[in-house]
Amino acid sequence: MGSGKKDAYQHISEKKRHGRKIEKKKAHPPADPDARKNLEIVLKCDTSGCVEAIISAILSLALPAVKISIISAGVGAISKTDIFMAETGSRLVVGFNVGIMPHIDQLIAEHNVEIRIYDVIYRLLEDLETIAKSLTPREKPEKIIGSAKVIALFKSSRKGIILGCEVLTGKLMLGYAFRILGAMGQIYSGKIESLHIGKDAVREAAKGQQVGLKIRDFNKARIGYLVESFQADSGLLGKSWQPLGRILYP
Repeated sequence: MGSGKKDAYQHISEKKRHGRKIEKKKAHPPADPDARKNLEIVLKCDTSGCVEAIISAILSLALPAVKISIISAGVGAISKTDIFMAETGSRLVVGFNVGIMPHIDQLIAEHNVEIRIYDVIYRLLEDLETIAKSLTPREKPEKIIGSAKVIALFKSSRKGIILGCEVLTGKLMLGYAFRILGAMGQIYSGKIESLHIGKDAVREAAKGQQVGLKIRDFNKARIGYLVESFQADSGLLGKSWQPLGRILYP
């Protein structure tokens, strides 16, 4: 048996030895943000050969940001013991070609444990991979609104400057975030508070137009620098998996 399988079985054995004590813990412990990158599951299969095959397949999944741990594995129908064991991990029981013991529905609802029953191994692995990846939050990407090149500089005040810009792509729009990029990268960022085409104040300037962009607290821009306007989307992309407290047949 390979070292990966030995580690998995050792982990399972340790969980089982301490299972009685763990089951006495509070039903819904507070979520630990650091534990969200660790998916701990209970596995039940119809044969011992299937248990070994699925454990091996799970350990071979390439998930650098998330670890899938099998805290308990066995043969036969899913029982109350499996529900209590799942509660010490991520509250997920994965079954392959197995049944469920009577009176489980109310128990999994009370303990917020999700049971997933499969009859195709690749579907089981695909779902576990999707669930595991969802536990790693991803920031929404920025949306670039427009870019412009600095073609002239005009003094505005003692502490400010007006950048004479030619819009190269998209638009420069009032109220949006922008940054100034020099040869060494970003040198300034702020919010577009003033745009002028000629003497007229405007709300936006499109590709091909020349526009004055006033900056009050920065005077180190140079001709040839790039101005990039962007929409900084806040929040996370997608939602993390959470147990539903019910039985699913994906």
